[in-house]
Amino acid sequence: MVQEGKDKPEPAAETTDAQRSHGKMRTLLVCHDGANLDLVGLGRWLGSFSELTGVIVLQEKKSRLGRRIRREIKRVGLARFLDVIAFRFYYKLFLAASDHQWEQTTLAELSRVYADPGDVPILFTHSPNSAEAEQFISERKVDIMLLRCKSLLKENIFSLPAVGTFVMHPGICPEYRNAHGCFWALANNDLEHVGMTLLRIDKGVDTGPIYGYYSYGFDARTESHIRIQTRVVLENLPALEKRLTEIYHGEAAPLDVQGKKSATWGQPWLSRYLKLKRQARLSHAIGSRAQGGAEGSGGLNDR
Repeated sequence: MVQEGKDKPEPAAETTDAQRSHGKMRTLLVCHDGANLDLVGLGRWLGSFSELTGVIVLQEKKSRLGRRIRREIKRVGLARFLDVIAFRFYYKLFLAASDHQWEQTTLAELSRVYADPGDVPILFTHSPNSAEAEQFISERKVDIMLLRCKSLLKENIFSLPAVGTFVMHPGICPEYRNAHGCFWALANNDLEHVGMTLLRIDKGVDTGPIYGYYSYGFDARTESHIRIQTRVVLENLPALEKRLTEIYHGEAAPLDVQGKKSATWGQPWLSRYLKLKRQARLSHAIGSRAQGGAEGSGGLNDR
């Protein structure tokens, strides 16, 4: 890749003949600096079925962290925010190394499956809403832009792609909006809502038209929520390729989510993490005993 800088149900998405006249779907990826599963893994995946016209890599300013901290304290209060900080320390001490090793192994597997897309221009910038990001996107005449970032986009940015800007949201919307939907579904023992939502960006926070839900056979007992929210994407790449292609050709309509509850969720808490792990271990133990009992019962009945 080439670096260019540093610093009611709705109808199907319409794609005109003019938009399709250049042939292959033109895509652009936005991700955070250091997120190699996104930059390299998803970059290669996008390049396997579309023309990857560019990548925007976000190098956020330290001031953004301060704003996030203030926002979270306002949401949950100072006492509960200490629970948030405790989880961050716990993750770094006990979970991060294992997840990093898994990411490295997974990235190697993705690199074997998907070829390098070649000389794809990369823009490094502090925000997807920056002037240089707007120019970068405009120049590439993008059909679909795919977001793998935590930043909210302004309308003048997310409206640039001809078909739309889409996000693989780590949670089932509208019930689990915001950045940690998978964690809170696990914490609530709401296992049917552990997954990823493919949605088109609008002016709200994870409120846009929804084009699909995706999950896999996760193990809440042994996998961290970070690994789960990553795998809900990676385990479904063929299905996502199919869906994005349908959207590009105007063959996909948003799902009807009218009447569903809508809620936003904050940062993970250590207290809830420890509780969800206890629940997962207990459920596993009960399931194992029930299976063993059923097998034993079957043996007696056969005598």
